[in-house]
Amino acid sequence: MVPAQAVWHGRGERLLAYNSEEHPVAVQFGGSDPRQLAYCARMAEAYGYDEVNLNVGCPSERVQAGRFGACLMAEPNLVAELVAAMRQATTLPVTVKTRIGIDQQDDYAVLAEFVEYVANAGCRTFIVHARKAWLKGLSPKENRARPPLRYDRVWRLKRDFPELEIVLNGGMRTLEQAEGQLASVDGVMFGREAYRNPYLLAKADVWLFGDTRPVPTRHELVHAYLPYIERQLAAGARLSCMTRHLLGLYQGMPGARAWRSHLSARGPRSGAGVEVIMQALRLLPRELEGGAVFA
Repeated sequence: MVPAQAVWHGRGERLLAYNSEEHPVAVQFGGSDPRQLAYCARMAEAYGYDEVNLNVGCPSERVQAGRFGACLMAEPNLVAELVAAMRQATTLPVTVKTRIGIDQQDDYAVLAEFVEYVANAGCRTFIVHARKAWLKGLSPKENRARPPLRYDRVWRLKRDFPELEIVLNGGMRTLEQAEGQLASVDGVMFGREAYRNPYLLAKADVWLFGDTRPVPTRHELVHAYLPYIERQLAAGARLSCMTRHLLGLYQGMPGARAWRSHLSARGPRSGAGVEVIMQALRLLPRELEGGAVFA
C-alpha cells in the first residue's frame, strides 16, 4: 500500500518504481482525499501500472488516524466519491480491497449496501477479505486471524452482484483450496501465504491454467533473481531489501532454517552482496533440487 499523501507531496518516483518483469502489476493507494487519489491514479497510469486499487481494508490505528483503510467502510458515500474521482483521472481499472464489515457493523445487508454504492461509482472489481475488522482492541496481525472467516458472505456477494468481479481473500493456504473457491467467486487472492511460502505461486500456472512448461525449482528461481539484485545493489539499494522477500522460499524444506538465519543475519550488513545468497544456498542439502546449481 502506498499512502496517497506521500505521492501527493512528491515522493512518487521512489514509491511507484517497479521492474518491468512484474507486469501485470497493480498499485494500491490508501487515502480519503478525492484530489489526492485522482492525482495518484494519474501517476499510476503514467508509470505504466495495469490497475489502481483503493485500500478499504487495513485496520491499523495509524491508517485510521489518516482516515483511510477499513474505517472507510463506515462511509460508503465517501468511498464512492473516491472511486469516481480516480476513474475520472485514469483509464486504468479502479478496484477496491475491502473487508466484510467493521466492529458491530457486520451484517450482510450493510456489506451489500456498501458494494452497491461503490459499484454505482464505477468500481467493477472487489477483492474481499472474508473477515470483519475490529478497529479497536485488535492489532493488524490479530485482525488477520481472530475474526472468523465468512466465505459465505463473499459467495453471496457474487450471487447478488453477478455483473461484478468478486475476488475472495483470507485464509488461503493451498492451490487446492483456491481452485475449490472458483465455483463461487471470480478469483482468489493469496496474501500472507504468498509471502510465507512464495514457492506456492510457482505451480499456479500449471495447476490452475494448464501451463505445460516445467515448474522452475527454487534454486533456479534464486539464480534468475540474481541479475535483478545486482542491478539494485549497483543503484544503491541494500541487499536486505531483496533478501527479505526470499526468507520463505524454502519453507518446509530441509535446511530452511539455516537459509533464513543466514539471510537475516548477513543481508542487512553494510556492503553485503550476492555472495551472501550464494553462501546461504550452500547451507542447503546438496541433493535438494539438484546440487549442480551451486556451482
